[in-house]
Amino acid sequence: MIDKPSLFRVLLVEDEPADAHLIRLAFEENNLLVDLRHVSDGVEAFSFLRRQSGYSDEAQPDLILLDLNMPRMNGLQFLEKIKQEVAFRHIPVVVLTTSDSESDIIRSYDLGASGYVVKPVDIDDFIHQVKTLEDYWITLVRRPQKPG
Repeated sequence: MIDKPSLFRVLLVEDEPADAHLIRLAFEENNLLVDLRHVSDGVEAFSFLRRQSGYSDEAQPDLILLDLNMPRMNGLQFLEKIKQEVAFRHIPVVVLTTSDSESDIIRSYDLGASGYVVKPVDIDDFIHQVKTLEDYWITLVRRPQKPG
């Protein structure tokens, strides 16, 4: 991928294809300049971030949307690991999951999550939540410049 500074880059770490499709649909409906990339678990997400295993041309994301319940490396393991790495810890990570467990919420914030959103069951509500996240992170929040 060629670096396009006008695009807001989002890395979606989600193992459920239906949820990934709905998130992509919600971003497309907003008609904003978003470059959404999708990987299915934490192991693949680190390959993406490190530009390994077929991801050598990928730009660093401006935001990571992270599911918790995934194979190989779950969301909490990924969150703990990414926040320990200097090169990646500045990237905001928003947990987007079906879990409304208080322990998952507390653990996510303790590990450095920038937000925690429980996926609604209703499709329209789900799309609305993703649009709200998009508006917040693209329009409202000021993020630090990327290092290097």
